[in-house]
Amino acid sequence: MKIRLFTLPNILTLANLMAGVVAIVVTLRYHDYETALWLVVAAAIFDFFDGFVARLLNQQSPLGVQLDSLADDVTFGVVPALVMFDLYGTAPACWICDPVVARWLGFAVLLVAAFSVLRLAKFNIDTTQSTEFEGLPTPANALLLLSLALLAEQGHILLTREVILLISALSCYLLISPIRMFALKFKGFGIKDNALRYGFIAVALAVIICLPTYSVAAIIVLYIVTSFLRWLVLRSKA
Repeated sequence: MKIRLFTLPNILTLANLMAGVVAIVVTLRYHDYETALWLVVAAAIFDFFDGFVARLLNQQSPLGVQLDSLADDVTFGVVPALVMFDLYGTAPACWICDPVVARWLGFAVLLVAAFSVLRLAKFNIDTTQSTEFEGLPTPANALLLLSLALLAEQGHILLTREVILLISALSCYLLISPIRMFALKFKGFGIKDNALRYGFIAVALAVIICLPTYSVAAIIVLYIVTSFLRWLVLRSKA
């Protein structure tokens, strides 16, 4: 069987991976969360277009599916875990006084990488996630954690070591939670079928205008809360 490695979709997937690798370097060597965040944003764009281009050019393949998951493991799993780990190392503590305990607890935030892999593996075999998601998508989770780290680095919010551990634990849960989260995929442009999507986009634009500094984190939190409330309503109706 002849396998084509360097198709345009695969090159876009590799660009996603390389953005993640560079984000790891700038995080661990330079502690530059802003550049890491922009690299993850770029990777998310590559991640969107690799599938789009594959369908457009009819170049979908099992190899592309495997490459996509492997690249996402690094960019949207390892990167946010290492950013939170790096931030934990310089964050103040309120209750954790023993330095040995503090050091070992810091490794717990790396579980974000493990749960991201679980989320991606589950997505690959779950046929019910074609129109919506079960659990928080890894790109959204990565952008949330990196945006919080950047806000803390810039002094806009205070994240203690205890809060970082709590955020990481919540992140792990959301990644594999049963919460059904809506996708911003339009099958048409009618308002009736897309009311939630149009409303969310409108509110997101308002957040960007009114709270530009906090917009990334605020929009993703809004997405999680909206999805959770929608899930509860759908469950009650069922």
